[in-house]
Amino acid sequence: MGLLPVSGATLRADARVREAARGIGARYGVDYTDDAAVTALLAERRKSLETEQRRPAAYLGLLTLMAGMFLPFGISLSPTLDAHLFAVLGAAGGLTVLGTALLVHARAQWKHALRNGPLAGYREVLGIARAHGIPLAHIPPWLEGRTTGGAGGGGGKGVAPIPTYPPVEPAPEAHTETATAPSTSATVPVPVPPKPWAVSYYERVADAGGWHDEAGCLLVLAGVGGVTWAATVGTGVGYAALPLVPVAIWVWLAGRRQGREKEELREQALKYVKELEAAQAAGARVPELSPQLRALLDDHH
Repeated sequence: MGLLPVSGATLRADARVREAARGIGARYGVDYTDDAAVTALLAERRKSLETEQRRPAAYLGLLTLMAGMFLPFGISLSPTLDAHLFAVLGAAGGLTVLGTALLVHARAQWKHALRNGPLAGYREVLGIARAHGIPLAHIPPWLEGRTTGGAGGGGGKGVAPIPTYPPVEPAPEAHTETATAPSTSATVPVPVPPKPWAVSYYERVADAGGWHDEAGCLLVLAGVGGVTWAATVGTGVGYAALPLVPVAIWVWLAGRRQGREKEELREQALKYVKELEAAQAAGARVPELSPQLRALLDDHH
């Protein structure tokens, strides 16, 4: 099913949130406390938004804009264009305006599809849940119109952020990180899987490193350059740079070791996220993920 921002069981655990979610759902024809319905909604709407971004108008607008921007550069290359300077500049201006208009129209259509309909209702539910002290485990960047990438799992505020409501005192049963299992009438706490040490370590080192290849290349160039200079000019000082080559090899090997270690830790982190998904599906109240785990989840999906 995948990790949802919040499970239906957690929404139902607070009577105020449950009633608000059902009221919003009645307006949009979606039961936002039903995990299967929400999962299907998110999958369908994400696919629809991706299709919206790939409409012919968007590609045509981009090509037209590029033609309008680069057409003036052809004046100096073609005597024919140079002889009709004002006509060419007018055509370039017209293409630029047309391309910009097409791109703006395509962008407006995408924003309208994102901001309206059942997705708007779901963002309302998430905002109300957050206002009642319910943590949101993970908000997919596309749901808010944010760009994907970075440690935070998407940059910027987005064109459709989760609405903010005044904080409300959490219900007594919402103070714990567990929820009532939806399949039983008795109160059966569903525990959240403990975070393994390897996952905590991954969160600390996920954004570290990445400089070994660049540093190794610079060291090799410095070493080879020094030896070349010494052989060409005839001075022995340049040979002092020769030890930089084995240092570069050591740096590369260290980078490879670090890369393999991070990949192993990444697999452990993915396994932990899968455990959280299973716990959430069983009714557990999953806490908010760290920026590193959110980014990992975005990349994985």
